[in-house]
Amino acid sequence: MKKADRIRKKEKIFLGAIDLGGTKIASALFTPEGRPAFKSRVAVKDSGGQAVLEQVVSLYYQLEAQAHSRQGRLLATGLCVPGVVNPKSGLVWAPNIKGWKNFRLMKYLRKEIICPLSVISDRTAYVLGESWKGAARGKRNVVYLAVGTGIGAGIMTEGLVVHGEGDLAGAVGWMALQRDFNKGYSRVGCFEWEASGGALARKARALIEANPEAFVTFKATNQIEKNEVEVFCKAARCGQPQARKLVEEIQDYLAMGVANLVSILNPEVVVLGGGLFQSPDLFFKPLKEKFKLWAQPLAARSVRLVLSALGQEAALYGCVRAAQEVLGKEAAGKRGDP
Repeated sequence: MKKADRIRKKEKIFLGAIDLGGTKIASALFTPEGRPAFKSRVAVKDSGGQAVLEQVVSLYYQLEAQAHSRQGRLLATGLCVPGVVNPKSGLVWAPNIKGWKNFRLMKYLRKEIICPLSVISDRTAYVLGESWKGAARGKRNVVYLAVGTGIGAGIMTEGLVVHGEGDLAGAVGWMALQRDFNKGYSRVGCFEWEASGGALARKARALIEANPEAFVTFKATNQIEKNEVEVFCKAARCGQPQARKLVEEIQDYLAMGVANLVSILNPEVVVLGGGLFQSPDLFFKPLKEKFKLWAQPLAARSVRLVLSALGQEAALYGCVRAAQEVLGKEAAGKRGDP
């Protein structure tokens, strides 16, 4: 055996993950088995466009350097973005990043990144991560419902992620859940307008501003200001009637949305993640029963509703899984497999 071959046999292999959010970018180095070796989190440059692109490239080089410092090599990288990644055109639409509307992300990255690269939506990353190392480990029919500032879903059927014609499958915030049309629906969709974390914040703020005396006892005395959502949730837990009514309204919208997904897709598991479910007593536990009222009975009995096991790191694990998949496709291409 040649000396160069012996050195290469000792070389460690790593996979990279970059989770580009609206305000933060998380990056990590993983072993092929899914063990993290390095992690970082930085703020997204608010100048957007080219500056964010350069930031992504810089983080890639950082991962490459981290792999080398561990006597290893970065074999492939997965990147997820908060928006739509059109699988046919390669164009990216990320509304929270300035200048990233029909942005040719892959074209630019190919000039800088030499290893195999997979670019996916955050919705895809969530469902890949949770089905690989999280709450839906080993399952092939999975929905990941993210309820944070907005609402979106990653959908997996028979082990394959569903993208749709233009990677818009999973834009479930646009589900119509009532007959009367509110002008807010035209911006984000009915489900998102009524039941997202952003909706909770908007509705809680309006309720507290309209009835300040009803909520004054729930504000912290040692703080000048307190987040309206925290005040509202505290009031709801204490049985304040207006707060309880609003919580139940959001629960009902969530139940209808989840029931629709269960009835249409018949998943084994629905994983619930995002900021809203950080109050599981208010929004997760009631949902586990309420959705059954609306869902197809057999599908409702067979599905499990679970909280995300990976939390904020679900997307990173999903990026690693995407990196593994792109490596598999390259290997199949070299073998001449169809």
